[in-house]
Amino acid sequence: MSVTYSEKVAPDSGDAPSENSVVVTPKEAKVASKDTDARVKITEPEAAMPIPAAKAPQPQPVIVVTEPVEGEVTNPKPVENGHNEPEPTQAEKRVEVTEVKEEQPGTSKVPAPSMKKSAETIATPKKDKDGDVTASTPSPPPPAEDGSTPKKLSIDHTNDSDPESTSGRKDSVWSLGDGHPSDETDKQTETPPLSTLLIERPQSGSINVGGDITFIAKVEAKDLLRKPTIKWFKGKWMDLASKTGKHLQLKESFDRFTKIHTFEMHIIKAKENYAGNYRCEVTYKDKFDSCSFDLEVKEIPEGSLNIDIRSAFKRREHKQEEVPEVDVWEILKNARPDEYEKIAFTYGITDLRGLLKRLKKTKKEEKKSEAFSKRLEPAYQVDKGGKIRLIVDLADPTVELKWYKNGQEIRPTPKYIFEHKGTQRIMVINNCQINDDAAYSVTAGEEKCTTELFVKELPVNIVKKLEPVKTTVNERIELECEVSEEGAKVRWMKNGVEVPTGVRSRYRVKSEGTKHWLIIDDATKDDTGTYSLMATGGTTEAHVQVELKPLKILMDLQSATVLLGQPLKLNCEIYPGNIPGRWYKNGQLVQPSEHISIMHRAKNHNLEIESTTIHDAGDYTFVPEGYTQTLSAKVHIIDPPRVHLEALNAQDNTVTIVAGNKLRLEIPISGEPAPRVVWMKGERVILDSGSRMRAETFPDHTCLTIDSAEREDTGNYKIILQNEAGEDTASVKIKVVDVPDPPEAPLVTDVGGDWCTMTWEPPRYDGGSPILGYFIERKKKQSSRWMRLNFDLCKETTFEPKKMIEGVPYEVRIFAVNAIGVSKPSEPSKPFIPLAVTSEPTVLVVDDVTDTTVTMKWRPPDTIGAAGLDGYQVEYCLEGTDEWILANKELVEKTRYTITGLPVEAKILVRVKAINAAGASPPRTTQHSILVKEVIEPPKIRIPRHLKQTYIRKVGEVVNLVVPFVGKPRPKVNWLKEGQAIDKTVSIRNSDCDSIMFIRKAERKHSGKYELSVQVENHIDTATLDIQIVDLPGPPQAVKIEEVWGNNVALDWNPPKDNGNAPIIGYTIQKADKKTMEWYTCIEHYHRTCFTVSDLVVGNEYYFRIYSENMVGLSESATVTKNSALIMKEGKFPHDTALGSYHAKSLFPFPSHSSSSSSSSSSRSSSHSQSGMQLKIPEYNDRDFTEPPAFTQPLINTFAIAGYNATLNCSVRANPRPKVLWMKNKMTIIDDPRYRMFSNQGVCTLEIRKPSPFDGGVYTCKAINDLGEAQVDCKLEVKGGFTFFELMKRGVPLHLIDKYMNESEKKGSN
Repeated sequence: MSVTYSEKVAPDSGDAPSENSVVVTPKEAKVASKDTDARVKITEPEAAMPIPAAKAPQPQPVIVVTEPVEGEVTNPKPVENGHNEPEPTQAEKRVEVTEVKEEQPGTSKVPAPSMKKSAETIATPKKDKDGDVTASTPSPPPPAEDGSTPKKLSIDHTNDSDPESTSGRKDSVWSLGDGHPSDETDKQTETPPLSTLLIERPQSGSINVGGDITFIAKVEAKDLLRKPTIKWFKGKWMDLASKTGKHLQLKESFDRFTKIHTFEMHIIKAKENYAGNYRCEVTYKDKFDSCSFDLEVKEIPEGSLNIDIRSAFKRREHKQEEVPEVDVWEILKNARPDEYEKIAFTYGITDLRGLLKRLKKTKKEEKKSEAFSKRLEPAYQVDKGGKIRLIVDLADPTVELKWYKNGQEIRPTPKYIFEHKGTQRIMVINNCQINDDAAYSVTAGEEKCTTELFVKELPVNIVKKLEPVKTTVNERIELECEVSEEGAKVRWMKNGVEVPTGVRSRYRVKSEGTKHWLIIDDATKDDTGTYSLMATGGTTEAHVQVELKPLKILMDLQSATVLLGQPLKLNCEIYPGNIPGRWYKNGQLVQPSEHISIMHRAKNHNLEIESTTIHDAGDYTFVPEGYTQTLSAKVHIIDPPRVHLEALNAQDNTVTIVAGNKLRLEIPISGEPAPRVVWMKGERVILDSGSRMRAETFPDHTCLTIDSAEREDTGNYKIILQNEAGEDTASVKIKVVDVPDPPEAPLVTDVGGDWCTMTWEPPRYDGGSPILGYFIERKKKQSSRWMRLNFDLCKETTFEPKKMIEGVPYEVRIFAVNAIGVSKPSEPSKPFIPLAVTSEPTVLVVDDVTDTTVTMKWRPPDTIGAAGLDGYQVEYCLEGTDEWILANKELVEKTRYTITGLPVEAKILVRVKAINAAGASPPRTTQHSILVKEVIEPPKIRIPRHLKQTYIRKVGEVVNLVVPFVGKPRPKVNWLKEGQAIDKTVSIRNSDCDSIMFIRKAERKHSGKYELSVQVENHIDTATLDIQIVDLPGPPQAVKIEEVWGNNVALDWNPPKDNGNAPIIGYTIQKADKKTMEWYTCIEHYHRTCFTVSDLVVGNEYYFRIYSENMVGLSESATVTKNSALIMKEGKFPHDTALGSYHAKSLFPFPSHSSSSSSSSSSRSSSHSQSGMQLKIPEYNDRDFTEPPAFTQPLINTFAIAGYNATLNCSVRANPRPKVLWMKNKMTIIDDPRYRMFSNQGVCTLEIRKPSPFDGGVYTCKAINDLGEAQVDCKLEVKGGFTFFELMKRGVPLHLIDKYMNESEKKGSN
């Protein structure tokens, strides 16, 4: 049997829990297989308080879980020295026990138990130290000593072929788990990943023991906002993040180019228990991914690795009380299924499901052995020096039997005796020693049976206890103890920690027979403590007290003042001389170095510094080791002060700062002691308490701070340093630069139509930096938005802004620019208005010439501009001279002026200038000279268009007729009315160019034809004017009722006697009931003199009246019928009425307003028959009102102005209503938004919205109905063209633009 023990002990600080593991490996491979490994983990209660040394530890229950193997009998019986009959064994596959926590140093005085005792608490069956059979009642594990750090003990019964290289693992730093995981763990189904994060997964691998291996996982981070979280696990739950150390390292890296996170797990110097199943889990927010992989650790077969591990079980310090062993398998077998969970909770079983699966396998019928009728027990226990009998019972006594120990065949010797008793075969082992503790097996033919023998050592008791020791430093200490057995292994402890006894240790261990000594040659005060000796049968302890010898100071330390760079020596003498000590400076330990040397010779202690520095100053203290007395001295290093301006790295020590910024000027200084620093500007001292400017001093530099630099801060600053070693001064120049001041307001010297000329002066202060140029801005006076005019700096102090709007007031301002920035704007200039003179007047012609005067007239300039036009200035020049004489002292607003005072028959040239606020325009001069001499012009009357037709006015209105004429000299004017002199009520007023006829209140007698004659000498011209004065007409005459039938009444009347000097245009007929005499209009604007009123109420009696109407209005009175008309029911006509006469005379049809002819004729026939009269009614044919379209008003050629809406109108008559189409250049206009078409009561209108020259052409209106069609045409010409750019902007096609430009050129040439 081979046992591997690995231990991890926490350091003194208690950073990590200690961890121990024991692996017991049997040699027989056929006893158990890995497929049936069982893994049970039982956690015992931890001790709440440390156990006192005087009390023995209380027994703790230990649970041993075993799993039966098929073909073997369970329930093993304990045996003692082989005297009981052996029974078939059961294979104990794997047991994991978590013991109570291990003791931390200094927390308890209870000695630690030996490792052998630990092993004895697990292996079964066995015999305890007193020789009692303990096959199923092993000793309890050691109790917790400090309640802090748990131990793990793991016993593996693995395959027989496993080498023994697993023993001797005492340098384990971290543990990957509990050995090989069971197949149940390997076979667990992994949770399917929620998403895929891993782009490269760790792969399974295998290495040899002591080798290194790396597992790599990669995660792509393109869609991740932060680093994902990764965890590495061994087995199912063990998180490896807390196991990192020299054997396990976890590494992470990120590639910024590929955006991939790489996670690595390095296993260094792998051990066999590192093998197993591992898992890698990656999480990111709600995403999850995992991967499992296996690690196989192979052993290197070496014979030298076989180590006797029995010593691992010899570390029990005292005897533990027996605790009954609990067989969980038996409990589970005999329990009901509903009690499984309660049992698991009671005994701390974590893998209940795995145990139940194995329990199910054990209930199968086991195969009976053919060679052995009775097999060996699973385990035997014997005391050291005792005898043991191993017995098997054969089914066939003739079968050859062989015995093996750890796989090696056993030959008969005095130690090993073989006996035969019938079918029993017995092997007796005499004088059992520790090396007999092994795995034994016996083979009968092909069958094999195995057992284990545990040799139990007797406890080693303390015969003579340790005695307390009290001594002084540097003395020899010997601690002596005697035990009950020679050569017994004991452990020396100091304050609960094992004493190191290596070659370089201060402690020496000596033993002779049963006596043991611990020797300390040169005792120190640290050797004070409680020393104990631990044996298997007990513990003894004693207190050792080491005290110091009295300290005597022979020479104390002396304070020193040293110049910087000079050597320093500090020495002192103390007794005893062999006492070491430590040097401190300002409370900090001084270590020897190249700069500082520390020496100790006998009583002398020296500290030397070859070249002192500032940092060497301070309080030095020498502390003898182990004493409270100290030796102190002060070292003072002095150094003259110095200002290190070279650190500024500024030319001429000049620092430039922009105004408004914060300046922090740090200048290194040196000097010891720290010098006093004074900053001065001129005669003013800068204090450290200033608000905006302050000076601060630090140990290695001085600082001048200006929070917001201003122009006034420019100047030289002086630094003065003083200390007891000397004085130093330095100067620094600070230059504050700023943006320049704004220039003065600019001056506008000249103004044009869209430009001006401006000048300005440079700013008074350039900000400490040369002016680089200027920016110019302008704005409209009413606006608040400034517009920059130049983006390249203007180097001069003059500028000419352009592209201004004429007539709009503007202001301009200036910005000055230097290397620091742009200044504030200057004050705006005085507002100015860009104005331009008008163009020259046009069409200057001679209007009239007399012997002394010349009258000129002209047209206004084509371009006037925003400045407007104030008037005109007329000048003339006599032919042959160059002197222009001003004809009008004041400006003339009219475009006509008469130059007076000219010499007769002189020749002059005349010119006219347009004057506005911008000045005089270019003059317009006559092309030829003008002769000052009157010329006869024949008269000519120019009758206005509205007087060429009859001039109609109502009675009482004003008549004012102006008839212009021409003629020179002034013509004679004469008015006649129909050859007679005009009435006095008509006023005539004549002038040189027209004649005015005025009638204040027109009367009908003023109507007639008026003749106007204009005569110049023998030349005469005449014209006739037709004036018609109209009035209201008189009432109609002879209004009478012609006939009454049914509910209809026929009326007849004659036109009025007085038509009001205007044709009658219609009549208005009204009716009134005789009862109320309220008049109601039946019809208006009726043209005929007969009318039939219908739809009268039966039983009512009506009167009728008629008004006549002309262009002035209705007549003032109406003519009422003398008789009334009574509307009777059919068949009832009174005989006293005069209707019979009306009926007799009614031999012609009367037009009816609303009744049909059929109803009228039937009514009249009935009435005639009732009255005894017969009337022959003529036959009438219905009138056919249908007709083809005919235009009553054609289209008229029209001129339109570009940009202003134009309309084309015409009227058409047709029945049925025609369909109207509009065409342009014979192309139908359909759904064009530029055209709108209207048709109302036969009037057709086409509206052209904002026409352009392209809208000109021939327009046609066509009317179509079922009887025919008709059309009319007109020509539309649009005046006012567009430029080529405007046409392109409107999106006109190029070929149309070209056509339009050609047509415009032809019209211009014509």
